[in-house]
Amino acid sequence: MNAAAISETFARLARNNPAPTTELAYRSEFELLISVILSAQATDISVNKATRNLFQIANTPSAILALGLDAS
Repeated sequence: MNAAAISETFARLARNNPAPTTELAYRSEFELLISVILSAQATDISVNKATRNLFQIANTPSAILALGLDAS
């Protein structure tokens, strides 16, 4: 897709849905990104349940990295 086609696509989306919304719960762009990634594999409701607790303790890339991995 070239730049003109991309611009036209976004212009059409903006005309047809000028104020898009989501059911995902988020407070920052990073939280929204993580929620959208998770919602590709689950429902918005289940993502909100999982991220409600996650984002209270880790809502930045560095905080999530600091959680580490469970190697067992």
